[in-house]
Amino acid sequence: MSKAYFSAPQAGAAGISPVHGDAGQPSGGASALAGLPRWDLSDLYDGPDSARLATDLDQADEDAQAFSRVWQGRLAAVPGGELAQAIAEYQRIDEVLGRAGSYAQLLFAANTSDSDVARFAQSINERLTAISTHLLFFTLELNRISDDALAAQMSDPALAHWAPFLRDLRVFRPYQLSDEVEAVLHEKSVTGAAAWNRLFDETMAGLRVRVGGAETTLGNALDTMSSPDRKVREHAAHAIGDELGRNVKLFSLITNTLAKDKAIVDGLRHYPRPTSARNCANMVEDEVVDALVQAVTEAYPRLSHRYYALKAKWLGLEKLEYWDRNAPLTTQDEPLIPWADATKQVMAAYEGFDPRMGTVAKQFFDHAWIDAPPVPGKASGAFAHPTVPSVHPYLLLNYRGRTRDVMTLAHELGHGVHQVLAGKQGYLMSSTPLTLAETASVFGEMLTFRALLDAQDDPARRRLMLAAKVEDMLNTVVRQIAFYRFEMLVHEERRKGELLPARIGEIWRQTQVESLGPAFNFTPDYDVYWTYIPHFIHSPFYVYAYAFGDCLVNALYGVFRSGHPGFQDKYLDMLKAGGTKRHRELLAPFGLDAADPGFWQKGLDVIAGFIDELERV
Repeated sequence: MSKAYFSAPQAGAAGISPVHGDAGQPSGGASALAGLPRWDLSDLYDGPDSARLATDLDQADEDAQAFSRVWQGRLAAVPGGELAQAIAEYQRIDEVLGRAGSYAQLLFAANTSDSDVARFAQSINERLTAISTHLLFFTLELNRISDDALAAQMSDPALAHWAPFLRDLRVFRPYQLSDEVEAVLHEKSVTGAAAWNRLFDETMAGLRVRVGGAETTLGNALDTMSSPDRKVREHAAHAIGDELGRNVKLFSLITNTLAKDKAIVDGLRHYPRPTSARNCANMVEDEVVDALVQAVTEAYPRLSHRYYALKAKWLGLEKLEYWDRNAPLTTQDEPLIPWADATKQVMAAYEGFDPRMGTVAKQFFDHAWIDAPPVPGKASGAFAHPTVPSVHPYLLLNYRGRTRDVMTLAHELGHGVHQVLAGKQGYLMSSTPLTLAETASVFGEMLTFRALLDAQDDPARRRLMLAAKVEDMLNTVVRQIAFYRFEMLVHEERRKGELLPARIGEIWRQTQVESLGPAFNFTPDYDVYWTYIPHFIHSPFYVYAYAFGDCLVNALYGVFRSGHPGFQDKYLDMLKAGGTKRHRELLAPFGLDAADPGFWQKGLDVIAGFIDELERV
């Protein structure tokens, strides 16, 4: 229930881009991509040796101990106004810790292979864990207040302000353990899951793959699998499989250990199934997630199976190999898109939707809030980190100049805009659950895609753009649900005993065959490709939120395109609400309800409609 001050990007804390597969963006084109922005973290702290950082931590330690002395054991008995003061003070101290943790996390993300940075990040994590131990009693004691007593306290308007915080906190009430057990779990986290996370990150950052006669990072090797040359893709695929295979025992150990660790904690808390903790954190009912997963899996044949059969035909192949999944539909290299052009394209889409959203987005480019170049030692993928409301978010990208990178920029910028607008809710109530955290990011992608598609008058280019969009949507919906199914099967089977690497590979292949369909042939070396997906390690069951968000945005965008009155105002209000409202409240102004069985079909029908259009070309 306490915040993770330094860990992998988390729901609400940072929007990690979905893993779109065994390929990313192209390498090369250094001259065309020169001058990519690097972030400046001095708005947080001016360096690891910052005097302000040391002072903040010392003061937070002193304040946390004083807070414990003043409030521990009193919360159920104090009037509502005093309890509101306590929550405000808790938020103030917690935000200081969040600021320090954000700085350490971002510094590490840009320098994962730097041992000094890694040591600094670990020391900050340990210090924050020690300080926050003094605060741990607070949320536990709040949850021990009876419903009747809390209702009486809530009659005070000052406490009523904190109603969303208390509402979300009490979701975990049935699963709360004794103070002593909670304290042990909290203090040991730095030598438990967090340590295994760090081992995974540092191992991944250190992997090197020989492609084209030269050694390169795993990220660059994965990028090569989007090459228009099939032999290049195949060579890279086998080289990646070899390197992952050499490390599969370590990754299996990490996976088994973390799954067992989660099973132990889930058992202590009496969560009914492995996904229950994630669903609680997402403030979404189990049955809503089940309906999403069922809708997507049932749609595999009309979505991914159908599309990849078309792709095989377009490529002139009887069967696709796994290294063909992200193959371009043209043998011509896509021209690199300079950063300045990408910025203009995304900003035009945001400003075209609403100037107010464009004003917020522009800040990220006017200031050093984005780290864009794909340099060695940097974390792969992309994310947006909100840091704390008193500062501003930062975006991490690995920009290589393709249309997909422009879409990633639009995606992460959506997170950033959302985080800025929600910041007024304060540190405790600005973060949204995963199920809603992807709304602004996917909506930003859709705005940018539509703007680029509408501006394109070349039929061949439009076809390629539509196909690329379909593949991105399949990656965001079908692939993420397949990932979710993989996690479910691994975690359920791990409860019966440790899984050998070969068994995890079998589960991986099973879920990939189910989701991608009969158009594909999978060779044995693909069985180790589960190892590089960071979400499985850092954020178990995170992945379904991408499918949730994509289907939600498809339905939401349909409402926008229909000319719904006041859409922009309602949309910005939804983003400003942060974590103060649940999905039912947020979607109601648009006439949508995620609990409606037909809701998910609306989102999936958008993908099917794009495939219909491609079939007609």
